[in-house]
Amino acid sequence: MKTARIIILGSAALAGVGAFIMILGSGKQPAPVRIAIQAPPPPMDQVLVANRDIPFGNMVDRGDLRWQSWPPNAAPAGAILETRDPKGADEFNGWLASVHISEGEPVYRNHLVQLGKEGVLATLLPAGMRAVAITIDTGGSSTAGNFIQPGDHVDVIHTFRDDDVARAAGGNGMVSETILHNIRILAIGEAIQKPGREPVISGPNATLELTPKEVEQIILAQKTGQLSLSLRSMVDSNASADRDAPDKDVNLTIVRFGIPVPGR
Repeated sequence: MKTARIIILGSAALAGVGAFIMILGSGKQPAPVRIAIQAPPPPMDQVLVANRDIPFGNMVDRGDLRWQSWPPNAAPAGAILETRDPKGADEFNGWLASVHISEGEPVYRNHLVQLGKEGVLATLLPAGMRAVAITIDTGGSSTAGNFIQPGDHVDVIHTFRDDDVARAAGGNGMVSETILHNIRILAIGEAIQKPGREPVISGPNATLELTPKEVEQIILAQKTGQLSLSLRSMVDSNASADRDAPDKDVNLTIVRFGIPVPGR
């Protein structure tokens, strides 16, 4: 009798355990929790760019260049990369810009010219242009008080003795006329870049950027009189059409004191 009861109780216990297991197995498992792990950003290239505008012909100074993060493998062809030239931000201090480099623009080696190398001025000349030196007044009377600097634009004034005016009006017959407009100064003396914080530079001559026709005109004018420079404002310097001003025409007739005089 006891054995039978034990068997019955054991069976009931096993049935209870089995039912409990079935109940647990029939429940839905909770959905797994997904944790998003952000992938590390791809390594960026460091490209040498202008930290500020560097005008044509200006000397690169400390702080003018900086490294700029650039998408990997997307740097412009020919750009200077920190991985290849880690000293690039300081390497070009004292070099000249052969083109205008805008702030944030990548820097290229062929846009910079090292001082002391042969042909620096020739490198700065645009295609088709010529560099011609003229004698200037070292006292400053013909160079806007000695404040004309490389990179500025000027008008060239020719002062000479006109025999026709002398006969008509008496006196020495000295006259002046503007023969060239909006001419860029390449150098004053031996300085071929703006001197930065130094307000004044001087020298016995000025080197001008001219077309071949203007070269002939200014050489003849210097042989027959004195040349002076009139400084233009920065706004007027952008008016490139002024270079075609009518009084440059050697066939122009100019009226002085009511007397027609062939233009020079």
